[in-house]
Amino acid sequence: MNLIDFAVRRWQITLVLFALLSAIGISAFVGIPRSVDPHFTGPNVLVIATQPGADPSDMEQTVAKPIEDVLQGLDDIDRVQSFSSDSVSIIAAEFSWETDPELHYNDVVREVNALRGNLPASLQPLEFRRFRTTEAAVLQFALVSETASFRRLEKIAKDLRERLNQVDGVRGTRMWGVPTPELRVAIDPGRLAQLGLPVTTVTDALKNGGTDLPPGAVQSGNQRYNVEAGGAYRSVAEVAATPVRADGGRVIRVRDIATVDWGYEERPTLTRFNGERAIWVTLTQKAGLNVLDIQKDALATAETFRSTLPPDVKLEVGFDQSRDISIKLGHLTRDFAIALALVLLTLLPLGFRASLVVMVSVPLSLAIGCAVLSFAGFTLNQLAISGFIIALGLLVDDSIVVVENIARRLREGEDRETAAINGTRQIAVAVVGCTAVLLLAFLPLAFLPEGSGKFIRSLPVAVFGTVAGSLLVSLTIVPFLASRILPRTEKEHGNRALQIINGAIQRFYAPALHWSLTHPRRALLAATALCAASLGLIPLIGTSLFPPADTPYFLVQVNAPEGAALAQTDRAVRFVEAELKREPQIKTVMANVGRSNPQIFYNQQSNDQRTNIGGVLAVLDEWHPTEGPALVERLRKRFDASPDAQLVIKIFQNGPPVDAPIQIKLRGPDLKVLKTLAAQSEAITRGVAGTRDVSNPVAVDRSRIDLGVDADKAALLGVAPGVVRRSVRLALVGETAGRFRDVEGDSYNVVVRLPLADTQPVSALNQIYIPSTNGGAVPLRQIASPRLDSAPAQIARERQSRQVTLSSQVAPGFLTSQVNADVLAALKAVKLPEGYRYVVGGEADASARAFGGLGPVIAFAVFGILGVLVIEFGRFREVAVVAGVIPLGIVGGIVALFLTGNSISFTAVIGFVALIGIEIKNSILLVDFTTQLRAEGMALREAIEKAGEIRFLPVLLTSVTAVGGLLPLALSGSGLYGPLAWVIIGGLVSSTILSRVVTPVMYLLLIRGDVKPERAAAA
Repeated sequence: MNLIDFAVRRWQITLVLFALLSAIGISAFVGIPRSVDPHFTGPNVLVIATQPGADPSDMEQTVAKPIEDVLQGLDDIDRVQSFSSDSVSIIAAEFSWETDPELHYNDVVREVNALRGNLPASLQPLEFRRFRTTEAAVLQFALVSETASFRRLEKIAKDLRERLNQVDGVRGTRMWGVPTPELRVAIDPGRLAQLGLPVTTVTDALKNGGTDLPPGAVQSGNQRYNVEAGGAYRSVAEVAATPVRADGGRVIRVRDIATVDWGYEERPTLTRFNGERAIWVTLTQKAGLNVLDIQKDALATAETFRSTLPPDVKLEVGFDQSRDISIKLGHLTRDFAIALALVLLTLLPLGFRASLVVMVSVPLSLAIGCAVLSFAGFTLNQLAISGFIIALGLLVDDSIVVVENIARRLREGEDRETAAINGTRQIAVAVVGCTAVLLLAFLPLAFLPEGSGKFIRSLPVAVFGTVAGSLLVSLTIVPFLASRILPRTEKEHGNRALQIINGAIQRFYAPALHWSLTHPRRALLAATALCAASLGLIPLIGTSLFPPADTPYFLVQVNAPEGAALAQTDRAVRFVEAELKREPQIKTVMANVGRSNPQIFYNQQSNDQRTNIGGVLAVLDEWHPTEGPALVERLRKRFDASPDAQLVIKIFQNGPPVDAPIQIKLRGPDLKVLKTLAAQSEAITRGVAGTRDVSNPVAVDRSRIDLGVDADKAALLGVAPGVVRRSVRLALVGETAGRFRDVEGDSYNVVVRLPLADTQPVSALNQIYIPSTNGGAVPLRQIASPRLDSAPAQIARERQSRQVTLSSQVAPGFLTSQVNADVLAALKAVKLPEGYRYVVGGEADASARAFGGLGPVIAFAVFGILGVLVIEFGRFREVAVVAGVIPLGIVGGIVALFLTGNSISFTAVIGFVALIGIEIKNSILLVDFTTQLRAEGMALREAIEKAGEIRFLPVLLTSVTAVGGLLPLALSGSGLYGPLAWVIIGGLVSSTILSRVVTPVMYLLLIRGDVKPERAAAA
């Protein structure tokens, strides 16, 4: 007894299987985590090094380059980049995506920490970051107050964080916008000059007096005693009383030459919520958990906390990812319901009972797919739901074919049980082959390399699990239900809808097929010409990687000139705030000066703290596909009027992170030559149609003061060069000289420096004294001749070579691929000296990586499909006939993209791969049945025509149900899954029409001789 017999005759066990699958599916659906985007970890590690007061050249040579050299030697390293600016170096290590990201993160931390002793002593603790989609904040709260001090706001924020950290599923919280408190020792330079004291004397005295290092322990007999010798400072008065020097019997203390008081770190950031002063508290989730549950509990906790706040402090929710998730998942659920209704509508020609049997396969197959998705560790995100919607149009295919064949045998007079068993068995080989082909088309997509593959992986897994489940259901549950639910007898010509369709087949399709078989070469030539003509649309369509994410929020990046003070950047940010407030669609404006907004999108690349940058997050109620882009364009035109900074609107993109659509990387050893080449390339790029917001990071040098120390004078006066640097740094930047611990146990730095108000270039430098080897102090002005100078504002490196990256956005109405090609063509006019070259980055580089991984995937799919066909048919001629439908679907896919204004994006290519499997599946049904008829002794021409007419209905129904399932996705306006849906819809339309003629014609031309007898027996 085979599987089909067992399922029908041992129906009690089949019923148990039915219940089991339902329970598994419901359990998986309830328990699977929800999120907007997939959760995954990338093989990217950032090392952030901060050294206040260091210029980009120093950061490059003493920090970035040594770390690069170490990282370049690690296994599986793909590329190392570094970006050195004032006081900061960011070194980015990118490993192969096929390796373990956690392992490589640990490798980077280990190797860089081992190098720490060779890096500058004044370097602050290194920060390591990894790329994880769960690094993005799911909630961003604002504590708003115009009057509360920062220390008070910080205390409130700490209390809020403690409560939020107790919520299940919260990975961590972070506070933003609060300058770090420090106990500042502001030295009086005049008093120092009077006493002839170098500023380093004060620092050394405080270091000796306020250290947290434990002195150790002693042992007496069997007793061990810890030794206590002071430690960190406990009061401001204690710091002020620290002795500096004894002079003539008088002790000079810190309070005699400095003012000790609380202050904040230099270069703070400014944050505002809807124009009011605020600080942020962000919350991130643990991977693999339901973000909706986490945010519900976190918001409830925040609401409770709000009631405890003083009157002058407000708690606002600035960003809530659950709103975006609810909107997107709600839209996709709506699309799913519409698709389900359309699928049901297309089944009417089968009759009510037959349609009911087919529809039972929908929830069961989806239950299996959901269970597979959950067991594989994926979340229920927009890609996975898109996969289920795609599968919805495919999963009923097997059931339709089986039920239609059972109903046909009932019309021929068989009883229900016999018809269910024989009808399913007759079509089983073709159904298994069809499903195997479909699975082979989707399965390789689950193994795509690079970040693009990780991003879309849940989609093919959802389709694979659901379609595989539908095969099991169609060969077990469906024949069992058909043997119990279908009417005992069927009308000879079916119901009214079926009669209409069969009548149309006889009136229109049969004559067309007859003519094509009479003139096979003409029909084939016409189809070939149509396919060739469609290829001419490809240059007009263009290519792209991933589309915008359609999020109800966007970011305005503020880039003031390098070296700009915080006040100038703040003016530009306030201009942005004012323009955003003029738009009623924008409900919330969160402004950041001195850094960008905290990361709220999984691939957002947040820059670090610099006085010349800012970021303003604008939050809308909902993103509309037409009104949203129109709003952005209005704002862009108004932002061009900003006199203080370049303002760039950042629309968040799907897929792996890409800095800008157009990027040109100039590489070479000399910074001056690179700057010249960058200026020429920038001018050329700005002149290319379609470019916008062209950025050249080295266009303006950073002003600086060269001390011009006379080495001979300094040597004669006993001043070492290293001491000059330390003394100047201590006076202008400050130096941590000890630790202060308050009564609550919190620890703060004790920082020595000149008063901030006195740090104007000339006056500050004239007041600095340098210690000499003879015990005295030498005025800096005696050994230095300061002068204004300029230096690069930023030094970037990649693959151990200096680099300048020009970037550009693309104006609306232009194809990124075409603009990029035009820029590259125009840049040929730039004459590159020997040792210099340019490399294409941006979307072109990301596309090459993503599409490059598609080659092996497509090859695997094609050869896998061919292998299945060879196994099923046993001869290459039938395989050629079946595979001949592939170009016919591509025609429709290309035309559909052209008519809908979509480019050939990454998801569109996935649509083409999936389309191949669907087309071949439909072709198998026709070729297999034709071969069966010939094996039964029917003449070649007669078998072809009869198979074409009989198999037209199931092929038509399966195609129409697939189109019905995909139509809501296509009409949703989504740039992510819309192109995929349009490709499959267009391809199915063209393939269904053309292949019904081309496949019989190819069968006529290629198949010769009788079919082997074993084919008939197998059928």
